[in-house]
Amino acid sequence: MKMQTLQTLATLSAALSSYLSPGLTNASTSFQADIEAFIQEEVEPLARRQLVAYQFGKPLHLDVNRGTTYTASRYERLPLPFAPLQEGVAPPGSPMTLRQVTATAQQWGDRVIITDVANLTVKHPLFQQAVQLVSIQLPETLERNTLNTLLSATQVNFANGKANRAALLTTDIMNPHESNKIIGTMLTQGVPRFLGDEREDMMIEAGAARPSRPPTTIQHMVALIHPLVAQDMRENTTITTAWAYSDVNRLYNTELGPWGGARWVETNMMPYWVGNAATTGTAGSAGTLATGSYFIQLTGSPALTSVEQQIYQVSSSISVTGPAGSIAVTTPNLPGFVWNVYIGTTASPANLATSPQGPIVGVLAGQATQLPYNTTVTLTGIGIAQTPPAAPANGVTVFPTIFIGNHSYGQVLLENPEFHYLTGADKSDPLNQTRVVSWKVFYGSIILNQMFMARIESGSGFSPTYTSGTAF
Repeated sequence: MKMQTLQTLATLSAALSSYLSPGLTNASTSFQADIEAFIQEEVEPLARRQLVAYQFGKPLHLDVNRGTTYTASRYERLPLPFAPLQEGVAPPGSPMTLRQVTATAQQWGDRVIITDVANLTVKHPLFQQAVQLVSIQLPETLERNTLNTLLSATQVNFANGKANRAALLTTDIMNPHESNKIIGTMLTQGVPRFLGDEREDMMIEAGAARPSRPPTTIQHMVALIHPLVAQDMRENTTITTAWAYSDVNRLYNTELGPWGGARWVETNMMPYWVGNAATTGTAGSAGTLATGSYFIQLTGSPALTSVEQQIYQVSSSISVTGPAGSIAVTTPNLPGFVWNVYIGTTASPANLATSPQGPIVGVLAGQATQLPYNTTVTLTGIGIAQTPPAAPANGVTVFPTIFIGNHSYGQVLLENPEFHYLTGADKSDPLNQTRVVSWKVFYGSIILNQMFMARIESGSGFSPTYTSGTAF
């Protein structure tokens, strides 16, 4: 009887062991086809960009059917008489001097095309997302173009008394002394300030019984500053104290506060330039370059802004044998950037090269621009005239700070911004297989008076990248 019991227990134990065997465990991996993926309902926000430069331009209107060129005129003031009148003798008179500046309005725009299948099958409604994205793209385009115009102004100063951009070091930072130099010069030249400078305002202020004006109505210049340069300024105790007590008196979006006759407005769309060592090329025979020596220079632009930021030094001389000469060059391996290649017969290239790897449509078709990273491209000839930004020293990042007075620049508008939402069938899309969201605007920025604006270029004690992680 005892032996029979032991045998029964052994049988039960074996059966239980078999039941608990890993081979019979039902793991989730066996049922992946029945697992429903979770996707968050809302879409996460994009990184913020601070749009401030466009608003300070004087609004100007270009009439339709009058071409695309806008001309602004001003008459210089007459020189003051040198001596009193002589009895009975008329003065010789003063000449009137006319000054004019022009700008050309250009049409800008873009579109997003979505298929009906994508719109029907994707979790988040693509058409609504496209509407939101183009509504961001338009003002950012105007902001970028405005800053590019301001950076073409001729009044350029370099921090710490340096002679040019290439001489700047990381330690040549923006500080109150540099600001004082610019504001003092602008006041000496009589640059108009925002919120007045009219004769009646000055007379009101001179009245003894008139109470002092509140801080938000005080005349001022405006300084547009990159966030990292603003941090350099904040490390000065005088600036820190001034900006700490200015919160209630701010006039503009992203304004840091007033100081030294200017209101400081921060924008992370301010371009900056990073110096890099030269990239050279190899001569070939697949183009139209004549026999001679050529120099090339590469610049890299973040694909999202198309503003030249990574500036490489000019290459050494490259000997080419024509008349079918060419140059092969490999663009730097920097993801997220697109590349321009400049070419010339001197160490100051002033033309884009031509390349079959460039755009195939548009005003830059055939030019060595918008080239992908880490790609060998062939430069076949000398293209359109275009000057690259001056390169900082290797490893140095240079930031501009732009000081502007009232009426220093304007925004010329020929056609107001337009958004178009195409959702119906037409002759080119009879089955209504696509949805299109688009925008366009016809405008241009114009510098009205070079004397009314200036910029300071400086290094910074801070880096535009994190100390680890993201590379750009």
